[in-house]
This record gives sequence, C-alpha cells and structure tokens, in this order.
Amino acid sequence: MARRPFASAVIALACVAVTLLGCRKHKNNSPTASSSTGGAQTATGFARNETLYVGGRQWGEPSSFNPLAGWQDWPVNDMNLIYETLLMYDPLGGKLVPLLAQSYEVKDDSIEVVMNAAAKWNDGQPVTADDVKYTFDLGKEFKSLLMSPLFTSHYVSDVKITEPGHVVFTLDPSQKNALPVLDACVEIRIVPKHVIEPMLKAANGNIDDFLKQKFDKDPVGSGPYKLNSYSSEKIVTVRDDNYWGNKVFFEGKLPAPKYVTHPIYKSNDHFSIGLQQGNIDVSSSFVPRIQEKKAVKAWYDKEPYFVPTAIPMLWPQVLHKPLDDAHLRRAMAFSINYKDIRDLAVSGYSDPMESGLILPFGLEKKFFSAEDSKEFGATRYDVEAAKAELKAGGYTSVFKDGELVETRDKAGKKLETLFIKSPTGWTDWESIVRIVVKGMRAAGIDARERFIDANLFWGDLYSGNFDLIMFTPTPPPAPSKPWSRFDVVLSSSEWAPQGEKRYKNMGRFNNPKGPGYIARIDELLSQIPRIKDDAELIKAYRELNVLYMKNQPTIPLVYRPNQFYEFTEQHWKGFPTAANPYLPPQMPGERLGTRILWHLTPVGGS
Repeated sequence: MARRPFASAVIALACVAVTLLGCRKHKNNSPTASSSTGGAQTATGFARNETLYVGGRQWGEPSSFNPLAGWQDWPVNDMNLIYETLLMYDPLGGKLVPLLAQSYEVKDDSIEVVMNAAAKWNDGQPVTADDVKYTFDLGKEFKSLLMSPLFTSHYVSDVKITEPGHVVFTLDPSQKNALPVLDACVEIRIVPKHVIEPMLKAANGNIDDFLKQKFDKDPVGSGPYKLNSYSSEKIVTVRDDNYWGNKVFFEGKLPAPKYVTHPIYKSNDHFSIGLQQGNIDVSSSFVPRIQEKKAVKAWYDKEPYFVPTAIPMLWPQVLHKPLDDAHLRRAMAFSINYKDIRDLAVSGYSDPMESGLILPFGLEKKFFSAEDSKEFGATRYDVEAAKAELKAGGYTSVFKDGELVETRDKAGKKLETLFIKSPTGWTDWESIVRIVVKGMRAAGIDARERFIDANLFWGDLYSGNFDLIMFTPTPPPAPSKPWSRFDVVLSSSEWAPQGEKRYKNMGRFNNPKGPGYIARIDELLSQIPRIKDDAELIKAYRELNVLYMKNQPTIPLVYRPNQFYEFTEQHWKGFPTAANPYLPPQMPGERLGTRILWHLTPVGGS
C-alpha cells in the first residue's frame, strides 16, 4: 500500500477496482506438470524441485489479470513476471537498472528512453517505442488509469517518439519535475499495442467495458513467465523458455523454477505455517517473532530482520476540530509508546523512531538531522511533554479512578471522542492502534479504536471521512524518495474539500486558501526536484522536515519494510540476504527481485 508521487492515486483506483470486480470464481485448465527432472511429484502434479511456492501477495480468489486495471491479481500486481517495466530500481544502491529500456537520460526539460532492441512479446512481436507511447498515452485519454496522474498532476505534457526506439517524455514546463516520471518508468508496466488497441476498439473505446476483460487466457506479455492456471486455491505461472531476457541478461540461462505458484491462504498465520512446513518457499506476509521460527529466515539474522523503507503513520483530519490545532497533534505524538509498537506490535522489526519524514538510515540518511529531530520533533514517548502541549492548547483532561472520562477545550466544552480508523484483520495495524489509544488516553486525550472493513477504509481515507486514520505513504522504494513521501503528506496541489476524493494530503493540512497557509512548504516541494547541488538539497530537506515537525500534520509510528521478505531453504536455496546482497530483499518476480529466479537452485532432488 498504498507509494509513488503519482501512485497514491493508483492505490485509490486499485481499491475502486476491487469493489467493482468483486470476487468471482474463474478457472483455467489444470496445469500438466513436467517430469523432465524426475523430481518428486506433489499432490497437485508438480515436481517440487521445479516449483517455487510464493506467498503474501494474493489474499482472495483471483478476479482480474488485466494489466490496465486499478487492481490486478498476482502475478500482475507490482510484478515483472508477465508484464515488464522500462526500468527497475535497486533500493540497496539507489540505482536504476535497465529492463525494457536499454538506457535513459534525464535532461532539463525531458527524459529520453532508448528501448532494448532485443525485447519481445511472448507472441514473437518486438516490444517497441510505439508500445511505450501507446501505454502512457492511454493515461492521457482515460483518467481512471494508473498512468493518468502523470498528466493530470502536470508532470508530463507529451510523450513522443523522436527516432526509432527512442521515447521522449516532455516534462511539463510548469514544474520540470523528473522524479515522478522516473518513478513511472519503474512502476508502469508496458502493454502490447497490437493486442490492447483492437480490444479497446471492440469495446467501442469504453474503458470501463475494457477493464472488465480478465486477461486470463494466454495473455501476451514480455516477461519470463506465462499465466498457466488459476482457481480459488492457487495461481500458477509457467516459465517461458523463449523469454528474450534470458539471452540479454543471463547468457541464455533459464530461471530455475519451471513453475512459480501462489497458494491462496486466508491470513498471515496460514502463510507463516506454510513457510515453517515448507509448503511455501518465500513470502511477503507478516510473520510474527521470526526469531522463534528456526526454519524461516529473513534478510538479517537479527533485529530488525528486515530493511525498513516505509513509515506507517496516523493521519489526523485537520478539518475536524480540534485536530486543526498543532498543540493537540503534537500532544498525540508525545503520548505514544513507540518502543511498545516496535517490540509488541511488529515483533522488533523496526529501528527506534526519530521525528520527521526522513528515514535516518540507508539512502536517506544524508538528509536526516538528529539535531533537528531532537529540537523540533514530537515523535518520542514523553507523557509530560504531551500534557504540556495539551495545556498550551488550553485543554484539560478529566480522570476518575485513574481512567479518562473526557477531554475539554479551552472554553470548558467536552470534546467528542476521536476515533482512529484501521482495516479489520490487519493484525499488526490493529495492535499498533491499540497501543496508540492506550497512550493517548493515559495522557488525557479521548481517543478510541474503530476497525472497519477494508473496502470502506479506502473510501473513507480518500474522501477524508475520518478523525484519525492509519496509512503508509509511498511505501515502495523509488528514485523519488524522500521527496515523494513529503509530497503525499504535505502537498496542497489539486486541493479538494472533504467528501471529494483526494489522493495526497488526505488530512487536508495547509489549505492554500485557508488561514495560516504556509506557502514555504509548497515552495520547497516545487524546488527540491530541481536542485542539483547536494549541499543545497540537504539544506532544503532539513528546512522542509523542520516545518513538518513543528506542525505535525501526521504522526509517524514505526519503520517497516515495503514488503516483508521471509524464506525457507527446505526446497530451494540461493535467496539473497544481508550477508549475500546480490539482489534486494524482494519477492522473486517482484521488481528487481525477479532476477532472484535465475540464482535459485533446488535442494537435492526434493
């Protein structure tokens, strides 16, 4: 969840698609397992030493593999197994890695991408610059598609082919911001024009009708695997031995697993048990207390076990008084026991929290100031500081027998209870919210939990229908970090009142037409993408982070990975780790992690 500068809109569209598509049952022909290696056969007919079982990316019965839908099932969602992106991002080194694109160049007013001439669709036709232009131009024509925010947010004014194999993204002159375009090159999967264009024409150009197409029968993609079969129990992909990238990137070597299969389980607990029993080889599900599960490994062999890249946080709706008061928001931040969240809710899978929106480690560390965090920050557990902020805002708290009865404003009026929304069944988030509520009430803030169905959650988030709500802004590692995180949290662009959908700054902080508007925040958001000098960039980020901390428009709660990464070596070995970081900790098939598939080897003849 949720994402990139333009991808907060992607999340919303995804959730709408889930609601519209529902859960309908589809099933292709059952796969026929190959016995070429002579490996042991499972009950499903697959040789275990030919089949990699993955988990944590599919939670319900599949309904759509349409590459243009707002929400797709595995292996289309964030995967490079069937459809591929122009570039991939290496979060360990901060580098962009070519895929369908052979190279790229960022200029003052454009980004030029040169296509890899060897790239082919699995029907034998070449992947061309025309496919790229067609894919992105769909976003200009249809505002519901994932690439549309590039145009509606005025990042790109045009996509054109300047010479064979060369695609140029013209940056909108009002911003000249290359960061969202680079993110798009990492996130948007290129589709075959020769397949999509006739299908869209057959739908009379109606994108809603087109998006009802499931793409579940031999979809034409450029990736290393094809959709083999699916049911309510599992989704199966089969290796494309003619994949163009085998020769280009791996000297003709094939991915080790012939099949990559995703069983469909109902909960994190089921995926955890599957890992321990060896029924799943690698998963991105939340596995509590991994140190107690001897068969299961992670990126690190000690805390925090995973690479933190994202910040789940509370988003106050500042249009709901008294949440417009920075004193109250800062009091909330001081009241939270972040160590309990780290130790109890997320099993130690986090470094200690610092204030602000910049990760104090990894690639963002150079932008972080411990001095600023200490002086201006409120993201630390300090009940007395919380009470001092309440007093400064004129609030009083009424306790009886040690329990909070009510909170009153400066006029002595009882405040309505503030409810924190979070999706039902997201067990780690539910635990976080309970710890937050406990701390707030102890400090004198009348807050309570409100767990709601996930379908309702997304609608409430983007329409602003909440007092406080859990959400993780821009979790995947991307070339735009940390700018994109600030942009999603603070941007005043494309302002929308409560009730209308808004995919940035859902708490409606810093209304550009309201009293107390801080113009400097939007100025810095506009300037930072164009700053070339590293010292000036660090200075600008420090200023922006201080403005964030002083106003506390959201409350960061914990550091966590974009996706969890757990594996077992009962049937396959060769997964990357911190001790052998040949690729980042991503699911095989996900982004750059797709290349793990060429490095795996089966264990024995299992």
